[in-house]
This record gives sequence, C-alpha cells and structure tokens, in this order.
Amino acid sequence: MRTLTTGRRLRRSARLFALYFAAIALATPTHTAVAEQASDRTGIPTVAAASDLKFALDEIVAGFSRDTGIEVRVTYGSSGNFARQIAQGAPYDLFLSADESFVLQLADRGLTRDRGTLYAKGRIALYAPMDSRLVPDPALRNLARRLADGSSGRIAIANPEHAPYGRAAEQALRSAGLWDRVTPRLVLGENVAQAAQFAASGNTDGGIIAYSLALAPPLRERGRFALLPETLHAPLRQRMVLTGQASPGAQRLYEYLQLPAARAILERYGFALPED
Repeated sequence: MRTLTTGRRLRRSARLFALYFAAIALATPTHTAVAEQASDRTGIPTVAAASDLKFALDEIVAGFSRDTGIEVRVTYGSSGNFARQIAQGAPYDLFLSADESFVLQLADRGLTRDRGTLYAKGRIALYAPMDSRLVPDPALRNLARRLADGSSGRIAIANPEHAPYGRAAEQALRSAGLWDRVTPRLVLGENVAQAAQFAASGNTDGGIIAYSLALAPPLRERGRFALLPETLHAPLRQRMVLTGQASPGAQRLYEYLQLPAARAILERYGFALPED
C-alpha cells in the first residue's frame, strides 16, 4: 500500500511539474536570449511581467490579441531580474513589475517613457496541497505549532533577494515571529510562480505564494489556502511602464490594460485595483 501511495504521489508530482514547467519561466531568460527572441519576431511587442500575473495576464493578452489582431510575446519572471536586464539593455517594450520601486528606479535612469502607472496591488496567501498536514490559516498558527514541535516539512517562498512576493513572504513570517525557525526549512523559488509550483508539488508542506496564483484553477483545484492580512507585510504596489524603445503595439497593450475589461480580470484573480 505504501509503495502504491508513493507511486501515485510521484506521478501526481510529475504531472504538476509538467504543468507548471509549461506555464511559467523557471528562471528569467538572459539578456542574450531575450535579444534573440525579439530579433526573430520583429514588430511583436515584448512584455516582461511579474510571474504572479501569469494566469490573469494570459487571459488579458488573449482578449487583446482577439480585439486588435496584435500578437504579444510575454516572458514571466521575477521583477528584480527583469529590472536588471532592462537596465542592461534587454529589448522589452513593456514592464509589469510586482514592485513599483523597480519601475521608478528605471524611470529615474531615463530608461522608460515616464514613471508608468499603478495597475494593481497584490496579496499573499499560505497555500498547502490537499494531502498536506499543514492547515492554512490567516494568523499562521498551524505553521507556528508545526515549527515549534518539529513536525513541519519544507515551506516554499520566492527568493526575497529579487522577488517582491518573496520579500512579502519574509516580512509576513518575521511579523509572525517565525522567520528564524522557518529559515532552515525554506525552499526558494526563482520567482513566485516557481514557489507556487514547489508548494503544490506535494514535496513540501506548502508555501506562501501570490493570492492570484492560489486562486488560479491549477492550484485551487489541488490545494487550500488562507489569505494573509495586509498588515503582515509592506504593500505590494504593482506598476507598469513602457520602455524607451516601446513599439506602437506595446502602447496599445498598455492602454488596454487600463480598460474596464482588463481590470475586471485582474480583480477576479484577487488583485486590488487602483482608483481611477
């Protein structure tokens, strides 16, 4: 029976891994790779987007392409890595960051058309697969108990060094007084989507991930989650901006993202919307 159960878990983990490997960028592409993509597809707007936007932005871009006939190339990854690549000359037209500070830093260096616009505010959630012993709760009490008695397994978060959702997860754990105890058990994703993959794989107890990803069908159907209070971390103010080399197609997408239809999709995936 144990062999059968283990085999099923491995097969389920393999299916999940395949799903998320196809759905997200496990590592942000290098400057060279981005340049080659852009040169191969001249005229197609290239978008660098925070990985918490994966499901919402895919839906928005599909509607944009239907409405305008403009194809879009989107690369998902960590906002910090994208900001560094754009500063080094990566040929992106539009940058959707999960942390507005990265956009403002690029603007201060004269690398964007302006200072962009706030498009959403993100939230984080504690997520656990259905068969995990971790019980998500807003106060992180169950996680605290499991860490205290030594029964906690691995916990996934995005890398706080360059992923805004990783920083928010660290801040939440520090606010709850759990950071020192949880650190030896952390599994770091390159970005929050990879952290979500780790959290849902069954090889960890769960993780602190973007609320927008916890709400997406692939995760919602396989696990449970608790939305964490905003008071546990600094606001995740998400800003987008056109780069200095942005194409007309990127300009149209930038405007489309501010229309009611696009905003409604973002809201459905748990993003708080800025006031008009």
